[in-house]
Amino acid sequence: MTKWRVLRSFLKDRWLLFIGWLVFFVLTVLVFWLTPHSPMDWGTVGYLFLMQSVLMVFFLAISYLSKRRFWQKITPKPGDSLLQNYLQGARSAEEERIESYINQLIREHQELMQQVVSNQEEQKEYIDSWVHEIKVPLAASRLLLHSIEFDIPDEKFILLENELNRMNEYVEQVLYVARLDSFSKDYLVQEISLKAVVQPVLRSQANYFIQKNLHYAVEGEDQQVLTDEKWLGFIFRQLVSNAVKYTPQNGQLTIRIEKDAQGTYLHLQDSGIGIPKEDMRRIFDKGFTGENGRQTDTHSTGLGLFLAKSLAKELGIELTASSTVGKGTTMTLFFPLLSYYEEKR
Repeated sequence: MTKWRVLRSFLKDRWLLFIGWLVFFVLTVLVFWLTPHSPMDWGTVGYLFLMQSVLMVFFLAISYLSKRRFWQKITPKPGDSLLQNYLQGARSAEEERIESYINQLIREHQELMQQVVSNQEEQKEYIDSWVHEIKVPLAASRLLLHSIEFDIPDEKFILLENELNRMNEYVEQVLYVARLDSFSKDYLVQEISLKAVVQPVLRSQANYFIQKNLHYAVEGEDQQVLTDEKWLGFIFRQLVSNAVKYTPQNGQLTIRIEKDAQGTYLHLQDSGIGIPKEDMRRIFDKGFTGENGRQTDTHSTGLGLFLAKSLAKELGIELTASSTVGKGTTMTLFFPLLSYYEEKR
């Protein structure tokens, strides 16, 4: 807030004082005019008005200067937070009351935030524990399924395995959602091969490719990028899972790797149903399923693309999407070139 705006606000808040001063001036003139044998002319009125105006301005200036320091203290600067530090140095009873009130708000805010953080930590610990506990029966179920692989029809075996894989993916989503806030504690940036990340993800979706008779192709030369292999694998798995989910029978997925002067691109193009234009701006919002996700046979949670976008941002990767209804969708992961690293290498 500029000095002139502060001054205008100060004067505006004292409108009642100006009215009182004007009333006092009129009463003073009226007393002189009604006093017998006391000459009253316009020169005397003007002189009286000037003297009272000078006194008025003098006391307003003193009041303004005494309050300005306190206002500056409670006015936040860009990047500052008033809820971090307590106020001190009140010089008047009014400032003490304001300071006491603000400090009480700060204390309550800090106590509330501490409670929120504590609750979040407890919830995160519970989710982590639940995820690890639920993986045990999932793994046991998978072992039991493989033990009866030759006792049931192949179609039922594949369906059961797909459902177990889907359950495992949902559990992984929950775990990664819980870890978003503590991402900085759990990543290792190193030079990795894109195809080394892409191929295991494609193999993990083999049953879905077989079930829907989907074909895929990996085009372009392999490239090395600086990122975290585990988190990138999870991001790409969410994109592939979405592509498989919304691509009909006998569809095609194309993974294309490109590189230019700006960096490296990993494109995932499908021949699916596409995304409606009105949904495109919200596909990365948490919990947003859109028109396609409301279809009963897709079972969308609205978390996959949200997690992919959030984790990509944390890794310095740009995730973008383009789509045409009825023709398919292309998801692009862009790894910007780190010029310093490239020069050193």
